[in-house]
Amino acid sequence: MSEAIALPGPHRFGVQVYYEDTDFSGVVYHASYLRFLERGRTEFLRALGIHHKAIFAGGGAEGFHFVVRAMTLDFLKPALMDDALLVETRTQAIGGASIEMAQAILRGGESLVTAKVRIAVVSGGRARRIPAEILAKLKMTSPREL
Repeated sequence: MSEAIALPGPHRFGVQVYYEDTDFSGVVYHASYLRFLERGRTEFLRALGIHHKAIFAGGGAEGFHFVVRAMTLDFLKPALMDDALLVETRTQAIGGASIEMAQAILRGGESLVTAKVRIAVVSGGRARRIPAEILAKLKMTSPREL
């Protein structure tokens, strides 16, 4: 895993809306927002030097993965075909085996979707404590622990 960086605020990731992301009317289909949010979380972790490929390569007792345990979304306004969006991601709290994140999808500073996401750390189908190296990187971005 590469060197971690402290993020001064929410992580921001740009997303372009394509035709495939929309329904027949050119409005973003609700499930597309889930993909945008997932990309935002992945890029947030990558910015901290946490890479999924390296985590999976650990294998055995050290291998683990992140699983969405719960998610609450508020759809405030629709995104449209060809919109340039911004996905903001921040940690809200970190527990022994879980992470709470807040995310927003914005268009020009206007909130379109907000999400609260609870992530579990899992190995072998069971929850496990967040590895110390990952925990240290996440704590650089979190205002509190669970």
